[in-house]
Amino acid sequence: MADAAEVQVSHFLDEHGVGAFQIKLILWSVLVAFIDGYDIGAIAFAVPSLIRQWHVAPKELGLVLSASNFGVLFGSQIFGWVGDRYGRKTALILSNLLFGVLTYAAAYSTNLTELSVLRFIAGLGIGGVIPNIVAINAESAPRNARATLAIIATGMVPLGGALAGFASAAFVPTYGWQVLFYIGGVAPIVFAIAAIFGLQESIKFMTLHESHRGKIEALLKAIRPDFRVPPNARFVIEDESQSPSNPLYLFGNGLQVITPLTWLLFACNLMGYFFLISWTPTLMGAAHVPPQTAALAGAALQVGGTVGSLLLCWWLQRARFLAIAIMFVIAVPIVGSIGHAGLSSTAALFVATFFAGFIVLGIQSGINVVGAMIYPTSLRANGSGWQLGIGRLGAIAGPFVGAYFSFLPVPQLYMWSALPFAVGAAVCFIIYRLNAARLKTRPELAQGQ
Repeated sequence: MADAAEVQVSHFLDEHGVGAFQIKLILWSVLVAFIDGYDIGAIAFAVPSLIRQWHVAPKELGLVLSASNFGVLFGSQIFGWVGDRYGRKTALILSNLLFGVLTYAAAYSTNLTELSVLRFIAGLGIGGVIPNIVAINAESAPRNARATLAIIATGMVPLGGALAGFASAAFVPTYGWQVLFYIGGVAPIVFAIAAIFGLQESIKFMTLHESHRGKIEALLKAIRPDFRVPPNARFVIEDESQSPSNPLYLFGNGLQVITPLTWLLFACNLMGYFFLISWTPTLMGAAHVPPQTAALAGAALQVGGTVGSLLLCWWLQRARFLAIAIMFVIAVPIVGSIGHAGLSSTAALFVATFFAGFIVLGIQSGINVVGAMIYPTSLRANGSGWQLGIGRLGAIAGPFVGAYFSFLPVPQLYMWSALPFAVGAAVCFIIYRLNAARLKTRPELAQGQ
């Protein structure tokens, strides 16, 4: 380091590159992303059984399908603040414990009201995962891999949703819908306990908190054994200008318009996304597709999302908001085709749902990360939490709109469901232009992204 009394953490990470520490962190992140995705998607695969066993009409299911999103609306902001104040690791452990216990309890629900309440409270915990997964990976990676590693981590969320589909097809016919919540309850509790001992904290979060000095010194030495921390050295994040962990500062540094537009962007994509994952198994059943095929179609949607996130992460790392705007445009015809594909053949249905997931969930992984990167470390989990929280208004609306218009023919319903992606394309392009102008006038901010 140039200054013997100063350790420049970003420079240290750039010099070292991606190594064992980042790989271990990604493995932990992949595990929690699987669990988070499973718990988000499980309710959609339980719904067909609930309709049969509880004798409820599809239009009555809007609340139960959206209940966890009401929880995420608040939980992402609460645990985003917890992550910025007490650490990403602490926030991840607490959020997993919360939604693990409540998901397990949901297996004992006897009516829609009970299930909705339990899903709401579980949603508080579910909302804490993505903001802190994004932050912990982006803040522990070299600059040329910050977005890539975070996208890989969040890109595993859809695969967790696919596991819920596979579990539904394999176990629900024998053990009932409750098995989905038994699995979804035990897994996050086990993760939380294991994470206490095995999950490492974000390097940059520890840099901002003197109480973590001993831990960051040990971590830097573990990453590079030949590195010696100078006596009484000051740890700094030299490529970021920090702000207090206060939501008001989300509108500073040229973000006055960009921040609320990112909220709208999240709402557009989450509205379409949650319509797809919440209603595809049920709507395909209404179109006389066999229940197991409908469940696998929902799983194909999620698998496509993970494949899309992984294959597109290099482009998203490079082009950021421009890449996402183009993906929104592509999503419109793909999503609109699902209904026709479902009435055509099983193969066509699987192809359509796979590519819909590829692009729509690829977008979501992209905006989860690219959106968070516009904020400094001191605000990153908070900023991401607000994006996901306000964006959840779209996620809440998606299932309700599906319930309200469930009387429409399936092909027509899917065509209308493509509308949020068209709006998202326009919003994202505006954000791209505004952010480019912001970085041009404040070039020092580009280093932090």
